[in-house]
Amino acid sequence: MSQDRISSGKTTVYFHLPGLFEFYELYKRFLPLFFEHREYFYEWCGIGSIYGAPAGCIWGGGRVGEGDQNPGEVLALLEKYGISARLTFSNSLLREEHLADRKCNALCAMFEKSGKTKNGVIVHSELLLEYLKKKYPGLYFVSSTTKVLTDFDRFTEEIDREEFRYAVPDFRLNKALDQWDTLSERQKAKVEFLCNECCFYGCRDRKRCYEAVSRKNLGEDGPDHCCTAPGAGEGYRFSRAMKNPGFIGAEEIRSVYLPMGFSDFKIEGRGLGSALVLEFLLYYMTRPGYQIHVREEMYLDNMLDLF
Repeated sequence: MSQDRISSGKTTVYFHLPGLFEFYELYKRFLPLFFEHREYFYEWCGIGSIYGAPAGCIWGGGRVGEGDQNPGEVLALLEKYGISARLTFSNSLLREEHLADRKCNALCAMFEKSGKTKNGVIVHSELLLEYLKKKYPGLYFVSSTTKVLTDFDRFTEEIDREEFRYAVPDFRLNKALDQWDTLSERQKAKVEFLCNECCFYGCRDRKRCYEAVSRKNLGEDGPDHCCTAPGAGEGYRFSRAMKNPGFIGAEEIRSVYLPMGFSDFKIEGRGLGSALVLEFLLYYMTRPGYQIHVREEMYLDNMLDLF
């Protein structure tokens, strides 16, 4: 872990962005803007990583991977800008026989050997974690939010584990500010908050939902998870996520969490459309007066019809 992540007086927030494979074309246009037109973006924000998994990865979790972009092109893009790439391999139902999967192993080998910037894996399964530690020691590891760690003491145990560079708590711990403030600087440097979760705050089926996704990625039969939470039929809406008690807004990040010593924030969105992910990038990272500039550079022209 770099020294600036464990020093007091932090001045930079690092966002961890969704869709490493799924939204390659989006980032191919957005990253040049971010690095060449810094005046468009808040001076206090940076990009810590981009995460995701291609289609057909049995180690995948959280969402069913849909990206089909060439991994070499994905890595080349991130290497160009010195951004860490993370594989989302958070399947919670892996067994010993799954560890030999050729596609997932090939991706780990490629990510381990790639460039100067260290790449990582987001994991849930202890079995997979132990395998990856031995097989690919050049990767770093992130404890997945799919573990649904809602107990603060249990989560503290997670960030104290040496094998994890970061750990993502369940979003329902986000506002436990008095408890978060008890952590040491080193502990705070390992916390990565999930900002924009739209899931019902009182949901009791979050683990079962993730397990259903894990089964699908394994190609196994099992009960589908049908969400019955309020508003589930509408799908993800950012306006509703903003009303979630666990939502962390851009100004709150800058004025509350950053002064407390927290600098890492995850934005979800792998299963959404690229237009909505762009709205996340505009809201969290772009100065309001320059959002139209980013839209014009990304897609908006004077002949675009919506209807």
